[in-house]
Amino acid sequence: MKSLGKIIRSVQAFGRELSGRSSGTAPSGAGIGLALGGGFARGIAHVGVLKVLEEENIPIRYIAGTSVGALIGAAYCSGLSPAELEQVATQVRFKHFASWTLSRYGFASNQRMIGFLNRILKVKTFEELRVPLAVTATDFSTGEGVLFHSGPLVDPVRASCAYPGMFLPVKIRGRLLVDGMLSYAVPTTPLRLMGADPVLAVHLKGRWTTGDGPRHLFDVIGQCFAIAQEMNCSVWKQAADLVIEPDVNGFKYDGFEHAASLVHAGELVTRAALPEIRKWLESEPSNTRAPRKAPSVNPVTMSAD
Repeated sequence: MKSLGKIIRSVQAFGRELSGRSSGTAPSGAGIGLALGGGFARGIAHVGVLKVLEEENIPIRYIAGTSVGALIGAAYCSGLSPAELEQVATQVRFKHFASWTLSRYGFASNQRMIGFLNRILKVKTFEELRVPLAVTATDFSTGEGVLFHSGPLVDPVRASCAYPGMFLPVKIRGRLLVDGMLSYAVPTTPLRLMGADPVLAVHLKGRWTTGDGPRHLFDVIGQCFAIAQEMNCSVWKQAADLVIEPDVNGFKYDGFEHAASLVHAGELVTRAALPEIRKWLESEPSNTRAPRKAPSVNPVTMSAD
């Protein structure tokens, strides 16, 4: 019965795509793939990116999200408009995601995300999404990248947001999973594996600490990850046709109160990139450039059910 239900949901999702009912999807295979990177509160800049793409009628065929990019991607693909996302962003705070705890795995649990996501998501499974979505995570034991694109949404998004040292890992089907940023800082490769071409990557480049130094342990951990990601960014950049970087320097990882400024940062950088993005849609890819292939990787693909 569970298998039959999944087949039915898949057929329903496919029918919605064919009918063109979703404003964010593109008919006849046209449109871009959008890779949304991680950055915690700084990820609110993704809302500005989506806002401009929708205002300019740039069709989005696929989305892949890492960490906060997975959260925003899931919300958008489930049916929230950029305006609704912006409203949520202005109201959300760290306490809506986390509760402090004491564990050898971290200092906070993101169990509260279950209630938060159940409140904002308009659908509950990948099969029901209006735009196909991939959510990334990392296997804590093996270091393998893990991709979710079927089954329930909530736990994969939680796993993708389980920042090591801060949040406890999320266990799904016997695997302890942590933040997707460790394996897919910006998830361009999953988009290529989904068939996306061209791919627009949104990288939230910025230091986690200010000139005054770290405020606490989480700033130290965050800065270390930021350094490591910058030193290992060649793979995901090779899989992107264009990389845009909202100016998020100066915003703290938990600076949710600056939502309006972060949305604006996303808008600015996307508007500057519009001429290049429009070129992709004005000509057939085969006539203007050779489509890029997905890198030779074999990620683990999972379902949450």
